[in-house]
Amino acid sequence: MFYKQIEENSTRQSEDLGSQFTEIFIKQQENITLLLSLLEEFDFHVRWPGVKLLTSLLKQLGPQVQQIILVSPMGVSRLMDLLADSREVIRNDGVLLLQALTRSNGAIQKIVAFENAFERLLDIITEEENSGGGIVVEDCLILLQNLLKNNNSNQNFFKEGSYIQRMKPWFEVGDDNSGWSAQKVTNLHLMLQLVRVLVSPTNPPGATSSCQKAMFQCGLLQQLCTILMATGVPADILTETINTVSEVIRGCQVNQDYFASVNAPSTPPRPAIVVLLMSMVNERQPFVLRCAVLYCFQCFLYKNQKGQGEIVSTLLPSTIDATGNSISAGQLLCGGLFSTDSLSNWYAAVALAHALQDNATQKEQLLRVQLATSIGNPPVSLLQQCTNILSQGDKINRRGSKIQTRVGLLMLLCTWLSNCPIAVTHFLHNSANVPFLTGQIAENLGEEEQLVQGLCALLLGISIYFNDNSLENYKKEKLKQLIEKRIGKENFIEKLGYISKHELYSRASQKPQPNFPSPEYVIFDHEFTKLVKELEGVITKAIYKSSEEDKKEEEVKKTLEQHDSIVTHYKNMIREQDLQLEELKQQVSTLKCQNEQLQTAVTQQASQIQQHKDQYNLLKVQLGKDSQHQGSYSDGAQMNGIQSEEIGRLREEIEELKRNQELLQSQLTEKDSLIENLKSSQTSSGTNEQSSVTALVEDSEQIAELKQELTTLKSQLNSQSVEITKLQAENHELLQKTEVFAKSDPIPGESETITAAKTTDVEGRLLALLEETKELKNEIKALSEERTAIKEQLDSSNSTIAILQNEKNNLEVDITDSKKEQDDLLVLLADQDQKIFSLKNKLKELGHPVEEEDELESGDQDDEYDEDEDDSKDQGHI
Repeated sequence: MFYKQIEENSTRQSEDLGSQFTEIFIKQQENITLLLSLLEEFDFHVRWPGVKLLTSLLKQLGPQVQQIILVSPMGVSRLMDLLADSREVIRNDGVLLLQALTRSNGAIQKIVAFENAFERLLDIITEEENSGGGIVVEDCLILLQNLLKNNNSNQNFFKEGSYIQRMKPWFEVGDDNSGWSAQKVTNLHLMLQLVRVLVSPTNPPGATSSCQKAMFQCGLLQQLCTILMATGVPADILTETINTVSEVIRGCQVNQDYFASVNAPSTPPRPAIVVLLMSMVNERQPFVLRCAVLYCFQCFLYKNQKGQGEIVSTLLPSTIDATGNSISAGQLLCGGLFSTDSLSNWYAAVALAHALQDNATQKEQLLRVQLATSIGNPPVSLLQQCTNILSQGDKINRRGSKIQTRVGLLMLLCTWLSNCPIAVTHFLHNSANVPFLTGQIAENLGEEEQLVQGLCALLLGISIYFNDNSLENYKKEKLKQLIEKRIGKENFIEKLGYISKHELYSRASQKPQPNFPSPEYVIFDHEFTKLVKELEGVITKAIYKSSEEDKKEEEVKKTLEQHDSIVTHYKNMIREQDLQLEELKQQVSTLKCQNEQLQTAVTQQASQIQQHKDQYNLLKVQLGKDSQHQGSYSDGAQMNGIQSEEIGRLREEIEELKRNQELLQSQLTEKDSLIENLKSSQTSSGTNEQSSVTALVEDSEQIAELKQELTTLKSQLNSQSVEITKLQAENHELLQKTEVFAKSDPIPGESETITAAKTTDVEGRLLALLEETKELKNEIKALSEERTAIKEQLDSSNSTIAILQNEKNNLEVDITDSKKEQDDLLVLLADQDQKIFSLKNKLKELGHPVEEEDELESGDQDDEYDEDEDDSKDQGHI
């Protein structure tokens, strides 16, 4: 003992010393910034000690170091790079560092999550073989819990990123589940807790609901139910799995329906709910497991009126199996309710109360339940049996707490009677119930019995508040008078307050899960605490109200009920009218569709009739009804009509070709005039400068080539015009032939053989004419292609002319520049001569002799300059 105290003191001193050193180190924030920059070094001997140092700093003074890292640029991002390190030592210590960094800091948790932490951590867990991995998986799961717990933003990001689907492989178990390692149990326990973090009742309802739906859609709930029904699973994992399934199905109708359909792998198969209830009412099962099953049953019935009806129906006489081969949930609850184990009584009473929660229909249905107490005695109602057990008190020898059975039954009765006047009437109909409650409340008992007194006061208050005055002896006013005489109003209110003042009341009101450290603490249910909070105030007001106020309240209630009935009536009428409107709309839409179909059918039939008419007229024209001769003549006339149409089309094409030819000739004339103008301009400009003579010669050669091209184009056009004239002549001959053929009528009275021969001759001619027409079309097509080629050649000549024009302009610019340079040189020479002459005069004035040869030379030079200038002028004129 002495050595242990010494070790504790030394440990405390070392921790205090570490905190002092850490405080000195972080006084200068640059130290943390420098440490973060050193973590970017890839060298193992730099990076790994830096990670260990920063982790120890966070353990000593976490919030202060977190704040410094949060404000430093890219501080969190640098730490996230540790998860991508290929060296497992640094990566694993990086996970531990991020655990300390993200603890109780929502801002850092969000930054880490948006730095792709979920993806990296899930990848590490997958690489380490999920639940079968080592302590690295445990560290990653703890870090995931830090990021998700009480952080709605990260939870939504986790769901939207489809990371819930990646959790399903974690819970794959085989047939043989014996011999799990301690690390696997720890990992699976943390994985189940992570699922519970996402669907915790403390989360916003919308976020919880979306996660529950995602877990059902990806098969995660089905996998959890497989673990639930598997054999050989460790007890603590089974308990945590039951709690996890409870919160996954809580308040989600789809998940609750699926859970109701799950069967245990037994012979014969039993519903999972029945198997779980068997464990709950079995006192040999672990206490924690029984609490988990109760929580699962509560979550299954939470906001699930369908499930509540199914549970209550198993208690009704019409649905009980007479053979007794299968046991139902209702039978299990009744068996637990009346067993000799006080804890089973409490569990069964609370479970049955949840089957009635906020469901007036099932409260009325439960009044029909009849129980056979003993052979030879008539059956009694479930309500009566509960009150009978209450009145017996401690007379029955029970295992466990003395008050658990009575507390459980009183909570069941309070839930049953609240908001159900019919149940209140049935309760008051038993004349022994009210005296028992008043006697319990009026007695002065010990502290343990005060809670029972408070619950009895609550039950009596509910009997007053929800009383419909249908029983003459137990109307509201008479019950209040009885309380005032036997108990006293103040005393009654004081006893009623014992419930909310109990030390275990506030603990039960915090969370829906029945989480008790030991069986002695099993007193209150979470939903019942909400009922007490709701009714305590209204019962107090109801006790102090006078009879007149009660009458007024009754009148107001009746008026409200009448108003509600009227509103309900109109709502039903509106609902029926809406249904009728929907039906009429559907009928209108179907009639519209039928109308459209009929219209399309009529249109199709009309088109078919028109086609039949056209075919009939065509047959009538082709075959004829008068005679074969008239039929053949009509055929010839029809063919002539077709021939005349072809000839008209040919005439139009010939006219179009003529117009195109005239247009081309006008374009050629314009190009000729343009070329002549260019020639004249080139000739006039060539006389001005001698240096551009060679360029003009090249231009003239190009112009000559263009002329030749134009001449060839003209010849092609002439040949085309000749061909067009020939075609016109042939066309004219064809027209004459057709006119002659049209004028030649058959002579009446000739034999049939002559008529047939003529008809054959006419048909042959017509075929020949048709072939000639096809040839003419082909020739016209060829002419149009040649015309296109001529147009292209004209376009190329236009481009050549434009190029020549540009070259001419460039030459003119060069000539102008050379003239300017020449004028500038002449001016410079004249200035130089003038300077030389003035210098000679100064020499003469100074008495320096000037030789005549210099003067002569200067004179000769002047003459040469003059001659050069004259030559240049002459060349310019040339």
